[in-house]
Amino acid sequence: MVSEMKAAVSHAVDFPKNRSAPILIEVTRGGMVESIHRGICVISDSKGSIYKSWGDHERPIYPRSAIKPLQAIPVVASGAAAALKMSSAELALCCASHSGERIHTEKVASWLKRLGLDDTNLECGPQMPSDQETAEELIQSGKNPLSLHNNCSGKHAGMLSTAIHNKQPTLGYSKSDHPVQTDLITLMGNLGNLDLSKTARGLDGCGIPVFGIPVKSVALAMAKFADPHVLSQSEKEACIQIREACGQNPVMISGTNKINTLIQAETADKAVVKGGAEGVYTAAINNLGLGVCIKVDDGAGRAASLVMLHVLHKLNILNEKSVKKIKAFGVEDIRNWSGTLVGEIRVGEGISF
Repeated sequence: MVSEMKAAVSHAVDFPKNRSAPILIEVTRGGMVESIHRGICVISDSKGSIYKSWGDHERPIYPRSAIKPLQAIPVVASGAAAALKMSSAELALCCASHSGERIHTEKVASWLKRLGLDDTNLECGPQMPSDQETAEELIQSGKNPLSLHNNCSGKHAGMLSTAIHNKQPTLGYSKSDHPVQTDLITLMGNLGNLDLSKTARGLDGCGIPVFGIPVKSVALAMAKFADPHVLSQSEKEACIQIREACGQNPVMISGTNKINTLIQAETADKAVVKGGAEGVYTAAINNLGLGVCIKVDDGAGRAASLVMLHVLHKLNILNEKSVKKIKAFGVEDIRNWSGTLVGEIRVGEGISF
């Protein structure tokens, strides 16, 4: 662990201090803008041509959980998914940042059982469910959360599946030198058309290595996921299967009435949309062959979600009715504790189409 952290420090990249990112989102109260969220948004095609861009698209970011659909590609391309006869719901769970509901944990548990494993083999660590009802049930029963409840347990189960299928060790599958992780770095480099050998390194919340990638390269990678004709046959088929699985199982991606699930449900088979920590959001626009990457500088998820809704609306993936439906649950305007409407969260001029 110490050596990994030293390696991460040696590749550290400072946050740009003299580059003013455009204002993507404004938060008002009364007649005044009270807060702003600056950031970057890039829309790319699968050849690397930028369709639209706001902010410094060359800036590296950690894409976090927003690239889980890409990290699921080896699960299918390796043959692991077919060998295990994985369901579309399980494949969607590989891409999920789930809320820890029973619909998630029970499915991961049964999947691990087929592998001859259990939740103790997950290296993501225990996490209290973000689903309030499930969390309250655990507290009232005096039980501690398990690794099954970790929002990344599906991704980790997918990595374990790949390791077992490839006859690789299951212990330490999350370490940076394990074949599962080195293969993923190679894959991301290929998808983003860049060398990741000297990029900034770190560890995600679930213990998986993260690496700095320019925003435009993440958008390109998502565009190839949407339009995989340039990939190998096995990777192309994997992208198609993963896209179908996410479209068919939106509740697996996040959870009941969670904004990522609501967006995925409304986009259906038109796009795969995935949020990540620290204000990152990606989308693969299947019918247009475009990839989207959003990074909000201050890490605000509320801002990243609203920017994604704006982009999907402008690209005609979501209509006005769908946007209003999603906002009612996930991106509410500003109300005080008595329920009085006191302000709004709105798209800023920095991301006008």
